[in-house]
Amino acid sequence: MPELPEIETFRRRFLRGDEDTPPLLGRRVTGIDLLWARTLDSPSPEEFEARIVGQSIGDIGRRGKYLLLHLSTDTLAMHLRMSGDLWVEADAAPVAAHHRLLLNLDGGIRLAFNDARKFGRVWLLADTETLLGKLGPEPLGDSFTPALFYAGLQTRRRQIKPLLLDQRFLAGMGNIYTDEALHLAGLHPQARSSALTWEQAARLWESIRHVLQEGIRRNGASIDWVYRGGDFQNYFQVYQRTGEPCYKCGTPIERIVVGQRGTHFCPQCQPAFPPLIGSKQNADDMD
Repeated sequence: MPELPEIETFRRRFLRGDEDTPPLLGRRVTGIDLLWARTLDSPSPEEFEARIVGQSIGDIGRRGKYLLLHLSTDTLAMHLRMSGDLWVEADAAPVAAHHRLLLNLDGGIRLAFNDARKFGRVWLLADTETLLGKLGPEPLGDSFTPALFYAGLQTRRRQIKPLLLDQRFLAGMGNIYTDEALHLAGLHPQARSSALTWEQAARLWESIRHVLQEGIRRNGASIDWVYRGGDFQNYFQVYQRTGEPCYKCGTPIERIVVGQRGTHFCPQCQPAFPPLIGSKQNADDMD
């Protein structure tokens, strides 16, 4: 699943453009092709087309894992979920496999929502609060302070990894960057959040911001069959490195299941310390 750095990379690329992608800012929507009806969460397909055609892209934002195209009067929110990807291509290009929504723009280009597993969703919203209002703070935002983070940890008795994945607690974290941040902070993924000391919480706060900033600097991670823009996958310390030696201590990386998520960690650098919470606890991640 694309996480905060991957979505932020899309935002910056679409805002400014690069050698392969023209900027989308200021472009007008000239038409749409909805190729998989369930990709559109709301409104109805008929209302969607009637409202969006003719609007222009005034700004491009991000909230957690949501990419936001701020249009003339509405906002187009997109969540890529497990396998979603976004392509900017010529509007006359053949329709590729797994394209679910085509947003035709002036200048002869289109934005294609490509999604092999069909879990991704799109919303056209007059008020984004209805969709985004329950999200937690942005981990790279000014309001996300060590004190705020520590206070949030102390009021919850949950495994630390599922808590970090809960989008109502912290927006934008996913499996990759959570595993990497916990390793950098030297914390076991099953540690109870309320048991963390101030020093441990501050170290984790710093680690979260560091791995996200590194992910953005490297244009995200390119793994599986989606997202081909970045190379952060070449710098993973623990994620998807089961059985390989830890770069810090040489101990083989282990994989366990925490909150129904595959979890990678170093048992030497991230030792278990009481109290731990058993792996039966599940996370309600809200995407």
